[in-house]
Amino acid sequence: MTTKKILMITRNLPPLIGGMERLNWHIADELSQQNEVLLLSHIEAKKQAPTQCKFYGVALNPLPIFLIFAFFKAFFICLSQKPDVIFAGSGLTAPIVVFWAKVFRKKSIIYLHGLDISNNSHAYQKIWIPFIRSADSIICNSTPTKQLALNKGIKDSKISIIHPGVNFPPKEKNEDLTKKLKDKFSLHNKKILLSVGRLTERKGLLEFIQNCLPQIVQVSPNTILLIIGDTANNALNNKFQNKEDLLKAAKKINIDQHIIFTGAVDEETLIQFYYMATIHVFPVKHIPNDPEGFGMVAIEAASYGLPTIAFATGGIIDAIKNQESGFLIRSQNYPEFTACAIQILNNPSIIQTEPCKNFAKKFAWHNLAEKFKKVLN
Repeated sequence: MTTKKILMITRNLPPLIGGMERLNWHIADELSQQNEVLLLSHIEAKKQAPTQCKFYGVALNPLPIFLIFAFFKAFFICLSQKPDVIFAGSGLTAPIVVFWAKVFRKKSIIYLHGLDISNNSHAYQKIWIPFIRSADSIICNSTPTKQLALNKGIKDSKISIIHPGVNFPPKEKNEDLTKKLKDKFSLHNKKILLSVGRLTERKGLLEFIQNCLPQIVQVSPNTILLIIGDTANNALNNKFQNKEDLLKAAKKINIDQHIIFTGAVDEETLIQFYYMATIHVFPVKHIPNDPEGFGMVAIEAASYGLPTIAFATGGIIDAIKNQESGFLIRSQNYPEFTACAIQILNNPSIIQTEPCKNFAKKFAWHNLAEKFKKVLN
């Protein structure tokens, strides 16, 4: 493949927390292995940006300032660097990408997540969606996201599906760190239900605590719900949940002693929790205007041989292979979710480790660049 100069514009990069942020970091990193990548994002991302990318930064907040500054900085980058392709890491920066791509007669590519299409803001639907339709190529993160794009009038011929990825093979278990974490959080001889991600309404943790956890701990009293993550204050989705509200709900039904919050953790710590857990629970709610675009954390869990139980909604149906890397439960069927969790806690070998890992292997990050080659060309 001929080396290309790619200007990637995105607000979603670490240290902001979330699947979109990890995805955009890896896209930039993988593309930079064979191409020259110019990365335009918020200034806080500079220290953690992939080393082979040439970084340009603008203010993160407020959002209108980010968009305005990114718009003008993209103009000067196009003038001085003359990229071949202009790429948006999400629908948010699509107008900037498509506008300058048309002015400079370059190829425009937009990577779409579920919320990029279903955002019900009147301004977004009137301004952003037409720009997205005008892009040369659209990459969707899942089959359901593609269907949402088709429903908005985006041509099927423009659309490709490239799922988010995972580090594979996974890092080895660190026995010393595992022991320290078990000591710190009193996890010795506990069965761990693991939840990983930002605390938003869509993730469904409140409903899981209210509708599933009481029955689970009644059958298996040494079970702990371990919640990794925190409220994402810089996220565009403002439908947050927080630790205090979740614990308040748990106290009302006397199960708060079965819940542990770790807050955000580093990668090495997260890896040990994946190894320690018995089940990854992913009780995402079906919210039409706030869909789960893919469910990257389910793939991460599978890479460690950890099965996921999730409701079959949004892009999660692409992220879990039923009865191989976990179980897909009918949306909002909490009794079925509860029964499945109890079944696995009683018999973890229901999901075999190797088939679970083999499913995750298909999503290895190093495959990402190969999938992008077709779109770039």
